Amino acid sequence: MATVEVPVLIVGGGGSGLSASVFLSDHGVGHLLVERRADTSRLPKAHYVNQRTMEIFRQHGLADDVLEIGASPEQFGKVRWQTTLTGQGPLDGKVIHEMDAFGGGSLRESYEAAGPVLPVKLPQLRLEPILRKHAEARNPDRVLFGHELVSLVEDEGGEGVTAEIRSVESGETTTVKAGYVIAADAGRTVGPALGVKMEGLPALFDATTAYFSADLSAHWNEGTIITWFLNPYRADLSSALIEMGPTWGKNCEEWGLHLPLMGLDRNDEQAVTTRIREILGLPELELTLHEVTSWTVEAVIAESYRKGRVFLVGDAAHRQPPAVGLGLNTGIQDVHNLAWKLAAVVSGNAPDALLDTYEAERRPVGQFNLGWAMSAAAHHQVVIDAAVGIGPHVPPERRTPVFFGYFAPSPMGAAQRARAAEIFATHRGECQAIGVENGFAYMQGAVVPDGTRPPLPAPLGDVYTPTTRPGHLLPHAWVEQGGARVSTQDLVGSGPGFLLLTGPDGAAWADAAALAAEKLAVPVTVVPISAEADTDGAWQQVRGTDGAGALLVRPDQHVAWRAAGAAEDPASALTEALATVLGQA
Repeated sequence: MATVEVPVLIVGGGGSGLSASVFLSDHGVGHLLVERRADTSRLPKAHYVNQRTMEIFRQHGLADDVLEIGASPEQFGKVRWQTTLTGQGPLDGKVIHEMDAFGGGSLRESYEAAGPVLPVKLPQLRLEPILRKHAEARNPDRVLFGHELVSLVEDEGGEGVTAEIRSVESGETTTVKAGYVIAADAGRTVGPALGVKMEGLPALFDATTAYFSADLSAHWNEGTIITWFLNPYRADLSSALIEMGPTWGKNCEEWGLHLPLMGLDRNDEQAVTTRIREILGLPELELTLHEVTSWTVEAVIAESYRKGRVFLVGDAAHRQPPAVGLGLNTGIQDVHNLAWKLAAVVSGNAPDALLDTYEAERRPVGQFNLGWAMSAAAHHQVVIDAAVGIGPHVPPERRTPVFFGYFAPSPMGAAQRARAAEIFATHRGECQAIGVENGFAYMQGAVVPDGTRPPLPAPLGDVYTPTTRPGHLLPHAWVEQGGARVSTQDLVGSGPGFLLLTGPDGAAWADAAALAAEKLAVPVTVVPISAEADTDGAWQQVRGTDGAGALLVRPDQHVAWRAAGAAEDPASALTEALATVLGQA
């Protein structure tokens, strides 16, 4: 039996695990990734890459590949409700309501102001190969698909872990000795084996999704991230249709349909195919059914994100309804937070206690996102149907007359549509939640609070207020550096070092940074932003300091410390702040 020693073992090669591999490679941390599947996901599953995740991908050289094959907000930036896709009846193929979503349409300006890159629609079966390609290129021969974790034990004295890994094909086993483990296995093995309990609601409801190929070009009303069907004749035909690419728009080849089977056997291909045709209003549609999956919608979070030398990320740490698209995005943001801390500890620049801040920072975010997704899902299930007038109190025989009334070219029909539009607008808490996507902050952990209050959040999460308050994401602004126009977020770089942003009068901070970096053995890059570099004044509006102040930014682009103005002893102030962040104080 061979033995391999690595600083970090990653268990799981999905979106979170592969992202962790890329980030650790960029931070110079040796690691091994094992994944029991022979290949990346065969199912589209998560299909929305939000703005914050795209910023992370931009930082680590992944964004261009995602943008190349993903759909842009122009191609998916609406949510639509309609009766059926098509049909011969007077109520068929009618649009009930639509609204801008996820950076599309009227939202584009606010999203462009919030970050250097926009959200992308790219299903998981197309995203994961990109992540795998980069992970393998940056960590050759150490990204092993077709290998499963057999056992995992912490070494005596707690100095590391010993894992047994087995090749699924050959049965050959390898012993892996690692300093730390990232459990990115969706909660299948590591968490349960360690006795980590999942708190919350483990079975909200069951859902079924059919993945199929069909030519819908003659009928498809393109431009949505999801189209909800509220059938005017039968409640059991209400569902949701999602483009899955690889072509976007009318010529899309593959689709995902969330459908109620209502007593049908999901293994009965003919019955499922008939149901798809009924929902779409296309009784003669030629389609190829690829897979029908039934899954349980959960709302659970791990009681602890850390167990000894093991860290839970992604679905191993939190699982929530798909509303708002926070699942995969939260997982990638988990490992973005964790990677730089592991790099600091493995390199000897920080004590193990720094890793405790992973849970302190990310678990509250996971708890919030779970609650937000729960709230959005419940709102959609109850309120949206009621907006049209087909709530649970409406008997089946009244369903079709309600729809006729809704579309009636009369004052009463206009009033019903106007009332419904105001109710539909509350859906922005799900599809326009830019404040939720970008506004999460770390209130305690590897930050130095400055006593200021955070911005007041918008109740429906549809406003993002940038701030340099410690713990928050470094605000985006376009500035001139080295003859190029770059985002302030680009100045952080993809390595393990910190960034010190200074103002036009902050020259004293450069010497302070050199002294602090030397004393603490941590890279600190100083970037002054002059008035000339701030060409449109956007940075001055959000920097939160005067011209003599400074911002210390962590490798994950979150502000660690802020000096609002000049310091009496810049070197001491910065050294103390950096030591506090790293847990050396």
